[in-house]
Amino acid sequence: MKRKTAKEILAESFRELAEEKSVDKITVGDITDNCGYSTTTFYRHFRDKYDLIVWEHAQGVAKIMAQIGNNGYSWKQTLIEGANSFQHNKEYLTNLLIHTNGQDFFIRNMTEINYEALKGYVLMSGKIDELDEKTDMYIRIYCLGTVNLTCEWILDKYHINSQELAEIYEKSLPEPLHKYLY
Repeated sequence: MKRKTAKEILAESFRELAEEKSVDKITVGDITDNCGYSTTTFYRHFRDKYDLIVWEHAQGVAKIMAQIGNNGYSWKQTLIEGANSFQHNKEYLTNLLIHTNGQDFFIRNMTEINYEALKGYVLMSGKIDELDEKTDMYIRIYCLGTVNLTCEWILDKYHINSQELAEIYEKSLPEPLHKYLY
């Protein structure tokens, strides 16, 4: 039996609170009171609630990316699972994007997390130690575009389902990255 870490419990507490109130109204004290931890415990793991949000996103991305190649799990399945996760968490993510002073911080960090995950996978699958500048730029532009598009989709600028969103992710992948992901 795997026990939850303090970070996981604090993240769950934050999510519970975010179901009922705006993210900008949630304090560290609220998070710790909700799960029975002290603020000292919180600050031992996170700088602030935005750091917690970023950590939680990074965990989700890492979990999805770790599946590529296992038992035939493909890049396309990764995109579908990612889009389904966004759909499943749409209300929570909308709260994050609308009701927070850290919206730009979240988007910037979401982009960086996705960039680092994709870069790591390309390095691993290509069996290389370093990316050439153009490949690095293709990864960067792809992550910048998909994160911003995802945020607009979460905020209902586009009215498509998660499967269609995953298809757009797939079709917008720069051609030079195909050899690493397909």
